[in-house]
Amino acid sequence: MQTDVLIIGGGLSGLSLADQLNRADVDFHVVEARDRLGGRILTKTTVKGSYDLGPAWFWHGQPRIAALIDRFGLKRFEQHYKGALSFEDEAGRVERGRGFASMQGSWRLEGGLQNLVQALAATLPEARVSLDAALVELFEEDTGLKATFADGSAIHAKQVVLALPPRVVAETVRFYPALPEPTHLAMSNVATWMAGQAKAVAIYETPFWRAEGLSGDAMSRFGPMVEIHDASPADGRSGALFGFIGVPPSARQDLGALRQQILIQLARLFGPEAAEPAQLLIKDWAFDPFAATPEDQKPLFAHPGYGMPDAMTDLMDGRVIFAGTETAQHFGGYLEGALEAAENALDRLQALNAIEPAG
Repeated sequence: MQTDVLIIGGGLSGLSLADQLNRADVDFHVVEARDRLGGRILTKTTVKGSYDLGPAWFWHGQPRIAALIDRFGLKRFEQHYKGALSFEDEAGRVERGRGFASMQGSWRLEGGLQNLVQALAATLPEARVSLDAALVELFEEDTGLKATFADGSAIHAKQVVLALPPRVVAETVRFYPALPEPTHLAMSNVATWMAGQAKAVAIYETPFWRAEGLSGDAMSRFGPMVEIHDASPADGRSGALFGFIGVPPSARQDLGALRQQILIQLARLFGPEAAEPAQLLIKDWAFDPFAATPEDQKPLFAHPGYGMPDAMTDLMDGRVIFAGTETAQHFGGYLEGALEAAENALDRLQALNAIEPAG
């Protein structure tokens, strides 16, 4: 196969770039290693609603995602925050009303963020998207690049855009000729946002905690979840509580024990009804090979300072461009950062005169 611009990664950044190239009538192809599009956006739909197990929120002051939502006619709703916050101390003792609703002012998407992924994907010709193809090698050739995949297939391209976490690229992709050591080091040093996290969603018939004057927000120094929020669908026809699991990856591999500890904690915080959800969903991103490396299992205690390191620019005579959210200067790590990175990649392709209208 031959294409002008090969986009590796079918998450929000890769799909956004593909959409922009498609509208500009530029020849492109998107390749995704998973069997689905979306990358770290992962929405689980059940009979009771749709629940995001990856990123879930966006905010005012993020114009790119707001514009996309408006363009596709999708609906947003404000994160529920009204009511008392629950706090759990080091001994598991629960207090009410201590602290504030940390996610007040954030927005969620009706039906989950999968709706945004699906809307973007629907704009792309089906023949220009490939799934189940993990990039393993990238060769520099006289007239461009050759990408080879785990299944043995290959695609020749003039430009390759890596819409992936840089650290994952450093760990899983071989370059010929090898990249300079400062470049490989820079890639390895970019912490992958969200990669070390595990998230749990407990689904209930109703958001019963609201009737008891609780917001669904909780902070804990006892665990296993360290931060909990109301994750109920916008229509309120069912309830859900969403939690970030604070136990280190090495200590949460016994899923059965982890589930039991989560249910016990929910009962402490919200009463015995919370211990009997209709369903308990858990997604551990630290063990997702397309999102995390062993280095990402080290916990992040603050939002990293993201952007594009100088050593990661102008690779292979400018033919290789990074475009994951971690390379965005202003909104790195966020959904808005993925869209920012896609814009930056498009600007770079245009500056290099690397894209021309498709024949």
